[in-house]
Amino acid sequence: VRLVEHGGGLVQPGGSLTLSCETSGFRFGDFIVTWYRQVPGTERELLARVTLTNDSTIYPYDGEGRFAAFRDNAKNTAYLQINNLKHEDTAVYTCKAGIFWGQGTQVTVSS
Repeated sequence: VRLVEHGGGLVQPGGSLTLSCETSGFRFGDFIVTWYRQVPGTERELLARVTLTNDSTIYPYDGEGRFAAFRDNAKNTAYLQINNLKHEDTAVYTCKAGIFWGQGTQVTVSS
């Protein structure tokens, strides 16, 4: 089983990025996908949940309009798009499918 996030890096405030979570080794289409982020020393924060049929729920209070989560079951891949990035979005972003976790990717928002 593998879940590998891509797309992290250094981004300027106000910018956008799309993280991907490429999976293999299990039936991706059978599992709900969730996205989290974590700043060292703080609790992991739930960001988004994507159902098997691509219905999504965004959880942060300021997430609506800034976050979008979706999946492509044909590619066994999930995505998290973040717009209008803010300094406080700096964190390690991790995907989860069912009980399987990715290793995370660092997003740093800085000018």
